[in-house]
Amino acid sequence: MKNLLKLGAFLCGAAVLLTSCGSKDRSSSTGWVYNDTKWGGFEKLDYEGQVTGPNLVLIEGGTFTMGLTEQDVTYEWNNIPRRVTVSSFYMDETEVANIDYREYLYWINRVFGESYPEVYRDALPDTLVWREELSYNEPFVETYLRHPSYDNYPVVGVSWIQANEYAKWRTDRVNEMILIEKGILNPNTEQKDEDNFNTDSYLVGQYQGDVRKNLKDLRTGGERPVRFEDGIVLPAYRLPTEAEWEYAALALQGNQTSEKDERISDRRFYPWDGNTARYQKRDKYQGYMLANFKRGGGDYMGMAGRLNDDAHIPAPVRTFWPNDFGLYNMAGNVNEWVLDLYRPLTSSALSDVDNQDLNPYRGGHFESKELDEEGRPVEKDSLGRLRYRYVTDEEAAGRDNYRTGAVYNYLDGDQQSQAFYDFGKHSLISDHARVYKGGSWSDRQFWLSPGARRFLDEEKSSRDIGFRCAMTRTGSPSGNENEGGHEFPTKRKQRSRRY
Repeated sequence: MKNLLKLGAFLCGAAVLLTSCGSKDRSSSTGWVYNDTKWGGFEKLDYEGQVTGPNLVLIEGGTFTMGLTEQDVTYEWNNIPRRVTVSSFYMDETEVANIDYREYLYWINRVFGESYPEVYRDALPDTLVWREELSYNEPFVETYLRHPSYDNYPVVGVSWIQANEYAKWRTDRVNEMILIEKGILNPNTEQKDEDNFNTDSYLVGQYQGDVRKNLKDLRTGGERPVRFEDGIVLPAYRLPTEAEWEYAALALQGNQTSEKDERISDRRFYPWDGNTARYQKRDKYQGYMLANFKRGGGDYMGMAGRLNDDAHIPAPVRTFWPNDFGLYNMAGNVNEWVLDLYRPLTSSALSDVDNQDLNPYRGGHFESKELDEEGRPVEKDSLGRLRYRYVTDEEAAGRDNYRTGAVYNYLDGDQQSQAFYDFGKHSLISDHARVYKGGSWSDRQFWLSPGARRFLDEEKSSRDIGFRCAMTRTGSPSGNENEGGHEFPTKRKQRSRRY
């Protein structure tokens, strides 16, 4: 009888306990309550999805045929068509403009100018790219970057290395602004040297800033700074990979026959339909140029009274019609740096096993954070950034998914590929050669094809090369409306929440 009474009391208590927690979100594996200090404070977010950063457009990923769409008139065979899949990502709606880059220069001069003036000098574009022996382009040397007439024109004279540094800086400024708008930090324009907001340093506790109000800590009942797991800060801005850039430029979703099938009605040679660079519809725009490029020898913009593209040099970043992803100037205006290292055999079907067909990318060297003996990141550097180191071949040797830390020449330039590049003697290809794409105001129409590719040393720059940024998409590939998972039928929309 006593045992029955004890069992009844236990069941009664359990019922009361479950009733009191019944309205709360609980773990499906343990039954423990989420987001409750009394139950340990483990947090589960009601996450609405990744917000869209400034100037970004969501590019819904998918499969496409990467490679040349035109005849290979150069006979380089360096972009053989093959089918790949690209994950969803974000891409800048426009090329980075002079006004954007000058904001960057202003910030680093204000923060690092007194103690580290070399940081500012290293970031300066090379305005001498406009100079030529037999051409009077000297006015552009002085005016193109800094005169307000060219504020909305794409920045040029920026190396691949400088473009990557800009992307890192932009990541931190956007994430800092998000924390300010959420009331977590106060604006701080007095940051100097290493005491400046850096996303990585903030997330590991090496930067606090001017705190307004931190988040509630459900474990202790106090407050805590934002963590990576909160989903508040955005992933890093970066250069797009070559596959991402090419996929976004083609924008083949514009030729999808319907939302109910997976057929593309027509292939594309350029970011628009047809095999010409002129607008073909019979209206007032018929015959207008669809991009800014060099039509023929000595013809950069047409004749007075009928300028064919209205631009003798780069045009403003929102000129001409955007493609079906809403991206401007994915052909012409300026060439654009991409993240990839250049190798001619990157696109070759070396084998079904070795040739990566999901997010293909040729990088350089895997990196890891520098950690102390206790496994925590070492003290940040003098510019406020966490320290990283290259992964060694010895570290990678024991793994199954990759076997080397340096992947510059993997299957193209290494012993396994039996292809060797003797830089400076028989080739201009080195471990610093980076891909650029898109064609420019000074290029012929062939280079406007998204599959065309060229390369330049990562430390060099040109008057016809600029860049735009990209960002990794986390969660549902089709946007925040499907964040909870794929449902049938689904509405395929390119909408995403903006911060």
